[in-house]
Amino acid sequence: MKKILVTGAVGQIGSELTMLLRKKYGNDNVVAAGHRKKPSEELKNSGPFEFIECEKYDDLTNIVKKYDIGTIHHLAAILSAVAEAHPQTAWNVNVNGLFNVLEVARENNCAVMTPSSIGAFGPSTPQDKTPQVTIQRPTSMYGVTKVAGEILCDYYFTRFGVDTRGLRYPGLISYVAPPGGGTTDYSVEIFYGALENKKYTCPLKADTCLDMMYMPDGIKAAVDLMEADPSKLKNRNAFNVTAMNFTPDEIAAEIKKHIPDFEINYDVDLVKQRIADSWPNSMDDSAAREEWGWDPEYDLEKMTKDMLINLSKKLNISY
Repeated sequence: MKKILVTGAVGQIGSELTMLLRKKYGNDNVVAAGHRKKPSEELKNSGPFEFIECEKYDDLTNIVKKYDIGTIHHLAAILSAVAEAHPQTAWNVNVNGLFNVLEVARENNCAVMTPSSIGAFGPSTPQDKTPQVTIQRPTSMYGVTKVAGEILCDYYFTRFGVDTRGLRYPGLISYVAPPGGGTTDYSVEIFYGALENKKYTCPLKADTCLDMMYMPDGIKAAVDLMEADPSKLKNRNAFNVTAMNFTPDEIAAEIKKHIPDFEINYDVDLVKQRIADSWPNSMDDSAAREEWGWDPEYDLEKMTKDMLINLSKKLNISY
């Protein structure tokens, strides 16, 4: 079989997606690629690993040819909060890097999966049950790069026939890799605070309502989408996907069911709050459910229980 390349493989999504793909398709058939961050021993030792800069076209094409790559999961990206602080870097990585991936895919007949985000929407987007196809006028650099990426993938599919597919992820929650500078990082950090200190200071307002997803559902969505029958994909790129919806107060209340003396307080980060306020309260993911059978496993209650069990083991903390 042709091999799979995962860029951004050391990141929050990539570190778990790579291992799932290796388990499913064989260790030697999945090539992990990262930029500068050192990979975990598990990631490095379980299969091939390459350092790569996606902004450098030759790096990409050399790896695709070296390993006979047939599918690229392109996850290398600058996330929302970091992108606001470094907009030029965000554009270069998120857009120019994707352009190189699509060009290499066109020349080497590769399929491409790249994630978009809830951040691709803006204040003028319908805020509740945001439709699959709607107005997108984001007010963050991260959102701008994600909209550009969605359109670029559409173009490469319609113009060149590149098999491009994508997901609009909500906030992602994981105990494996630490958060990487996103607006929804609080939903991961709050678990560390609960276990380590029995308290957490949240950078978003207590009633900030956003869609979220537990990482096992997130990586399952990526695999399921790439295995879907292409004839059934009407939207193809940037499917809305979601699993649960909550506020900081609501996730804190769920954690308190397991750690009764946990306390949450608030010190609002104006940049993160502005970004969060520009995003939808909830997304309509019916297109993903109808076109390729999207069906998440975890809700808030089940995710919280599993997250505490696994993170407490990782940190060697009892609760």
